[in-house]
Amino acid sequence: MDQDQAARIRALGEIAAEFDLDAIRVRTGETEIEIVRRDPSVHAPPLVYTAPEAPAGAAAAASPAPGDRSGPVPSADVRKVTAPIVGVFYRSPNPDADSYVEVGSRVAVGDTLCILEAMKLMNEITSDYAGVVTRILAENSDLVPQGQELFWIEP
Repeated sequence: MDQDQAARIRALGEIAAEFDLDAIRVRTGETEIEIVRRDPSVHAPPLVYTAPEAPAGAAAAASPAPGDRSGPVPSADVRKVTAPIVGVFYRSPNPDADSYVEVGSRVAVGDTLCILEAMKLMNEITSDYAGVVTRILAENSDLVPQGQELFWIEP
């Protein structure tokens, strides 16, 4: 991280603190910086995401590189549920409760799949598809960016 980028991150952190913001995101060209404030008792460092630069002419559906941890390739029938917002992913309504869904669970349109906590609000994420959950792509308590795949559902 160069000094210019570090200065930008510090300035964004100061803005977030001054206006008591829980999160702030700024995109400049291909670089995106996101700072999410956490409960001070957690002692988590601020998170910074930098969007990777796509090589010119790269295919949109390129095959995974060797060593890519993305796992299996989805079938043609899979429906992907993505994060509509940035937030902390929770599989259950509270730590003592069972998960909303597991791999192999059958879901209907409107069934709750998970919760994304954003700015101290709990947002229930529901299924737009009926079918069977074939993959859960986020871990409990992960901070997920907007657009990240969360679930694969097959009819």
